[in-house]
Amino acid sequence: MSEHMADRQATLERAEAFRREVRDFCDNELPEALKRKVADGQLLEKEDFVSHLKALGKRGWVAGHWPKEFGGCGWTPLERFIFEEESQLRGAPWLIPTAINYVAPVIINFGDDAQKKRFLPPILAGTEWWTQGYSEPGAGSDLAALKTKAVLTGDKYIVNGQKIWTSNAHWADWMFALVRTDDSGRKQQGISFLLIDMKTPGITVRPILTIDGHHHVNEVFLDNVEVPAENLVGEEGQGWSYGKFLLGEERLVVADTGMSKRQMLRIRKMLDSGMAWRSDMVEAARRRLAELELRLHGLRTICMEAALRGHPTPTEGSMIKIRASEIQQSIAELTVEVLGGASAAYHPDNAIGPRGRSPIGPSNATGLTTEYLHGRAKTIFGGSNEIQRNIISKAELGL
Repeated sequence: MSEHMADRQATLERAEAFRREVRDFCDNELPEALKRKVADGQLLEKEDFVSHLKALGKRGWVAGHWPKEFGGCGWTPLERFIFEEESQLRGAPWLIPTAINYVAPVIINFGDDAQKKRFLPPILAGTEWWTQGYSEPGAGSDLAALKTKAVLTGDKYIVNGQKIWTSNAHWADWMFALVRTDDSGRKQQGISFLLIDMKTPGITVRPILTIDGHHHVNEVFLDNVEVPAENLVGEEGQGWSYGKFLLGEERLVVADTGMSKRQMLRIRKMLDSGMAWRSDMVEAARRRLAELELRLHGLRTICMEAALRGHPTPTEGSMIKIRASEIQQSIAELTVEVLGGASAAYHPDNAIGPRGRSPIGPSNATGLTTEYLHGRAKTIFGGSNEIQRNIISKAELGL
């Protein structure tokens, strides 16, 4: 065996040992009530995510991929991928990435010492929650078209504008936002990265109910909001670069391979236990499930190889985002087809609480339908799949 192959084998063996640690945590330390809510697709509230963070904190795993000097474990990209995959597979909720995976790495890599000291400890402790101020009306996939302006006046920025589709802004203590500080050059060059206290006068948060009937996202209005100049991360005008860095950090995380595996196992259990709405569609559903399993195997292979190297290339990142979101939507579509009429008897209130209250069919039918409805956005958020295909095309054609 070559030295390279021996190193690779040793890396994989260490990774599998870590996977067993994650399984042990999920099986023995993750709150059972939380796992039941996740399994049934119930709407998770802020307290559910807090209980998850507390459980992770006992192992020091809240931000395992952070450098050790900032309270992380210094996980390799492969260990991080395994943690995400195995915890999702075994019933852990989505670890809301806004603070831990998004703004914190930007602060660690581009922030000053005062910002690291001020913001990283409460993120790690779960005592301050963050939201992402990126998208605006007319500036979603074309993020460089954003119009929210920040004008430096003395020792503070005066911010005016609007953000939309702002996830969990109603829970947030802080928002990291891309704002326009210069109109003179290319539109990507005049963008800066600001940290904004959500309690600042002039901020208004209005809920947006999504197609599932629940409150996940918001629109945020900023009217002469005063932000201390010290809350500028890095250099003025470099926000576009920091935003691209952030997106690169999340590509392996958004693969959601563990979630997909768990949801496919759930479909198989439904088919095996005779829970399908129509018996004549069972065999066709099994064939579709097998096809999805093969597609997921291909996605996992790309992710594992990228993680072994360190990070996916930009093209691989776009491929991962496209394939992961499409697999997730296909799984959800197959789930509601197996549920049949039980999914049609939908009311959002029935997805709230510790257990499902579906009026017909299995008790979790409403929760699983909520997953389907909410998942319609997966091919849009994080950079729409159309934009990802453009990125791939430009890279492959050398444009």
